[in-house]
Amino acid sequence: MTERLYYRDSFQREFEASVVSCERDGDRWKVVLDRTAFYPTSGGQPHDIGALGEVEVVEVLDAEREAAPASTVVRDSDAAHEVVHYTSAALPVGPVQGKIDWKRRIDHMQQHTAQHLLSAAFVELFGFQTKSFHLGTLTSTIDLEAPAILPRHLEEAERRTNEIICEDREVVVRFGTAQELAEAGIRKKVEREGVLRAIDIEGFDRQPCGGTHLARTGQAGLLLTRKLERRGDLWRIEYVAGYRALAAARSDFAALTQTAAVMSCALPDVPAGVAKWSEERRAQHTAAKRMEERLARHEARELLAQNAATSPGISGSPEPARAIGATLEDASAAYLGLLAAKMVAEANVIALLASRAGGHVAFACAKGLDAGGGAVRDMGRLLREAVKDFGGKGGGSKDFAQGSVPNPGEVTSVIQRAQDLLSSK
Repeated sequence: MTERLYYRDSFQREFEASVVSCERDGDRWKVVLDRTAFYPTSGGQPHDIGALGEVEVVEVLDAEREAAPASTVVRDSDAAHEVVHYTSAALPVGPVQGKIDWKRRIDHMQQHTAQHLLSAAFVELFGFQTKSFHLGTLTSTIDLEAPAILPRHLEEAERRTNEIICEDREVVVRFGTAQELAEAGIRKKVEREGVLRAIDIEGFDRQPCGGTHLARTGQAGLLLTRKLERRGDLWRIEYVAGYRALAAARSDFAALTQTAAVMSCALPDVPAGVAKWSEERRAQHTAAKRMEERLARHEARELLAQNAATSPGISGSPEPARAIGATLEDASAAYLGLLAAKMVAEANVIALLASRAGGHVAFACAKGLDAGGGAVRDMGRLLREAVKDFGGKGGGSKDFAQGSVPNPGEVTSVIQRAQDLLSSK
């Protein structure tokens, strides 16, 4: 059994222990100590890292939970199971000094204690129970059971949480049976036997939990809710606290300041400015699409007229069919597709188009056109055959296909290759 020092003192950064066993496990070692301050992954909270002597501790797991789902409810240290420390090198059996990575530990303490506060606030204000908790690398989440969560629910719960933080209430670790804790008043009933560990936040929340926590709520600094989304029958709320909240606020302010500078407006005017810019952009996009349609229609007529007498016929076609090839200088893939569609609106036309700007290729044929060859009836197949010798890729349907070649300078050769294939059919 491993005595868990963090159960009673989450602020212990260094400790003395004895290595009980050390076994190789792939490219790392499994180390068991007689006592530890390292927290193992459990209950939505990640493990601590740090060092044992000069050896790095890269992961910490609860031997009991390696083969079972984690629980936020744990027994007192007297009934604890082994804690397994995964290290980067072997350690001899005997005395060793452990050192916790404090930056990671205090961050986890801030996020986890803030979670207790936020969950309790939702219960106090609206009766919404927390079903699960996850402490992530950048943000943390709680999943709530509620019929609906509105922006006002977030605002009120966030404000209430920060009120408790500002009041700097004491956070105490207590031990007792499930019955004793229930009689004392806990937020969520538990079905476990034996002595349990609970986190008691003065006059606000009492909840069984095995994680590391702050000594006072004021040490959480600040809590900010960041995102709300529906997840099946639950509502997921993303939040940050402590130094993470400071970093998020600083990042938000920097982004807002930069946006205001680009828009040449004051910070409070950014939302209105963005809304106006977005509306103008939509209007410009609509106008540009209309102009593009007119341009494609006009250019299609020009290409059809220019190639009326010079376009090669298609062997085996029951009626005269024209394969019109053209290479444009700066057309986008989308415009090529639009232009091809305009061209094949005329009967018995096959459009073979390319753009030197990006190496784009677009093939299309008039609906119902049957020139007698399999490649003619299938533009997807024709395009694949035309680009394969040039390292290109693409495909499509029987009537329309698009692709590209890595060297834009070879698009004219691709068009010629397609025309040769059509002529040979």
